[in-house]
Amino acid sequence: MNQADTVALLLRLVLGVVMIAHGLNHWRGGGRIAGTARWFTGLGLTHGTLQAWLSVVTEIGAGVLLLAGLLTPLACAAVISVMLVAGLLAHRPHGFFVFKEGYEYVLTLAVVAVALAALGPGSASLDDAAGLDRDGWAGAGIALGVAVVATAGLFATFWRPSPSSTPSSTLSPTPAPEPAPSPEPREQEAG
Repeated sequence: MNQADTVALLLRLVLGVVMIAHGLNHWRGGGRIAGTARWFTGLGLTHGTLQAWLSVVTEIGAGVLLLAGLLTPLACAAVISVMLVAGLLAHRPHGFFVFKEGYEYVLTLAVVAVALAALGPGSASLDDAAGLDRDGWAGAGIALGVAVVATAGLFATFWRPSPSSTPSSTLSPTPAPEPAPSPEPREQEAG
């Protein structure tokens, strides 16, 4: 293994473990599937339970593929797509910094996935053993292209934002109108 192979292995292992942990948290963590479904619904995605399961399968599946070094550009595409959805719907309204719920973390993971797709899986991978390794512009292009198409497809099919889930209303919620004053009772004239 040369230096590039070692770097590719390190990136695959770390990104794979992070994605598996992320998927397991959506599945088995605090709110479990029901809580994840409510979160997705709150972001404006329809069929929250389906979205929760799709995210779990995508995140764990991408992580396993990355650990094995199998179909690496597609595994990277899955990571990029998940991070695009999270970045655009959940984190963008909060600015850059992760400690303010911003998109810093998801941007970093997405760029690492693009870099890994460009670098390739390395020699310690099933892709290399099977002759499936795609790297350079081809690997990055496959990863970015599939990610953008998948994300656009998800938005076109499932995103139906309510006024409370749109970024502008998240940043500056519209105050509820004040109730109209009730008419004061008229005094009856004494006759």
